[in-house]
Amino acid sequence: MKAQLLTTLENARNYTTSVATAMPANSYDYKPDTAIWTFNELMHHIGYGIIWWNENYILQTPSDWNPPAITQNAKATKEYLNKSFDILKQSIEAITPDEKTIHGVYATLDHITHHRGQATTYLRCKGITPPEYIY
Repeated sequence: MKAQLLTTLENARNYTTSVATAMPANSYDYKPDTAIWTFNELMHHIGYGIIWWNENYILQTPSDWNPPAITQNAKATKEYLNKSFDILKQSIEAITPDEKTIHGVYATLDHITHHRGQATTYLRCKGITPPEYIY
């Protein structure tokens, strides 16, 4: 089961990283509407969401929603995303999967997928074809 979780996580990391890379660095401040996040804010939210979901639902250590300051550019945001995925991977490697932690992993992946789908829409609004989804 752990190997399956890690494989699924690696797929999520690869696709999320591809989406983050598809947006040009000078367009990370883009947002399709004034009422929503910039691409940078959205990708940062994915990174923080990984950390928060990991703490609360995989490690089962309750923590308040308290995101750090938004990363300021594409490079920093992509580094933050990778760091977040590394933290989640380390947690999965360290746990003994049970029903609660498995549910936590899949809930975390669902959150990533939800917002990554939004990010692909941002790319399309900029005339960029999103990377092909491979599972």
